[in-house]
Amino acid sequence: MATKTTTKKAVGSYSRLLATKAPPKAPPKEKEEGSIASVFASLSGDKPVELPQRFSHLKKNMWKDSLIESWRDVLSRLKMEVEHVEALGSDAIPRLPFHQIKSGMDVDILERIKKVGSVVVDGGVPEGEALRWKQSIRDYARANKDRVRGFPADDVQVFELYHSVAQTEARCHPALRQTQEFLLNLLHASDPQSEISLGSVMSYLDRLRIRKPGDSQFALGPHIDGGSLERWEDPGYRACWKHILQGNWEEHDPFDVSPRLNAQFDLYGAAGGCSVYRPFQGWTSLSKVGPREGTLKVLPVDLKLATAYIILRPFFAPVRTPQHLDFSDWKLDLESTHFPGGSQGRTQELSSHTHPHLQLDKTMVSAPSLSPGDQVYWHSDVVHAVEPEHHGQSDSSVLYIPAIPLTINNAHYLVDQRSRFIKGLPPSDFPGGEGESHFFGRMLPENVEAGPSRQLLGLEPFPRPQGASPGAERTVEKSNEILFN
Repeated sequence: MATKTTTKKAVGSYSRLLATKAPPKAPPKEKEEGSIASVFASLSGDKPVELPQRFSHLKKNMWKDSLIESWRDVLSRLKMEVEHVEALGSDAIPRLPFHQIKSGMDVDILERIKKVGSVVVDGGVPEGEALRWKQSIRDYARANKDRVRGFPADDVQVFELYHSVAQTEARCHPALRQTQEFLLNLLHASDPQSEISLGSVMSYLDRLRIRKPGDSQFALGPHIDGGSLERWEDPGYRACWKHILQGNWEEHDPFDVSPRLNAQFDLYGAAGGCSVYRPFQGWTSLSKVGPREGTLKVLPVDLKLATAYIILRPFFAPVRTPQHLDFSDWKLDLESTHFPGGSQGRTQELSSHTHPHLQLDKTMVSAPSLSPGDQVYWHSDVVHAVEPEHHGQSDSSVLYIPAIPLTINNAHYLVDQRSRFIKGLPPSDFPGGEGESHFFGRMLPENVEAGPSRQLLGLEPFPRPQGASPGAERTVEKSNEILFN
């Protein structure tokens, strides 16, 4: 359980938190009110904008002649991967029974998860409990119907809600924490001095979705979270693809966190830009849902290979049309400012036109049938989408809950997120406004029970990790100072 009886002592502690001196970092800029439509050009209807000339200079500065052979190799390997994924369909996504997280699992499953970067976790949260969360959210929205915002505006299905009791209970649920601990344990820091504690799970408040049968408006096409042009433009982010940009794409390690810690994921103050390091995006199902029922789609192609293709794609252009896929049908393109699917202040989008060799019509596969309480996670570099139409007979509902470790930057975000949680305001990565500050029945911090639940929300200090690297120990110590001094 995530709640407990309020006490005067607890209430007093939150008054002190509100009065805590701000950490030595500028607070994030308040964003305008809005919805998830402001994050995607495909939802907002905005047309592509020509990029400044500096993006041509950027391509020239990154270019190495060895990338021609890398491009040739990547295109060749993709042909085989496309055939493999097309044959498997939804079975290309690994499935992991929750009980195996504690009891042990086959090495084959682990290898598959790391290869494709996504996983379905069956069980953990009892089905009845997940359904109670959904009903609680509906009751909360009904009690505050005049203030609820979301997309689409006239029939909200993606809710700008962050502080309901059900969402908080789900984030704090032991099964979700244990799953996230398992996922973060798949990562490693090549530099033991890296300031990240993979053993310290932190909460990142996000939205929820209750999608109705027949809906075709919430049609998120293939995309990648964590910025867009930032992947190439920001030197820290670009360092994550060091091996790819040096012509050695097979040496790329998607699970090495050390180069990720200096990356700027949001250079343009995007309405939905994620400013924390979020290695695994995820959601928890509140419905029985399967393929063609408005569910998630992912690209379960070899993650290293797909990433190499995406990072190399801006350097090349089709000789004729993008539908011609052979190496000889493509030419070097360093003069244009074009970064396919990339734009300023948006997320990175992909299509059969911008990234034709991925053959997304064949390789974007739907998540398999899920029950309430099942979880789905995907690596931050995995291409994913939402089915364009919900053909099912009942709602397709999820809570967006990722797996996030403690870092120094994440701790700074957690300070601000905690303050907004206390006040009922939207988290700073999301559209602003008064949010749920005047809502009836929202979750109050003093009702979160002691221990791990309060720690991941920044309401109690994180415990010192046992047997951790020097960087991890230093991260917890510094983060606690940021949060409570």
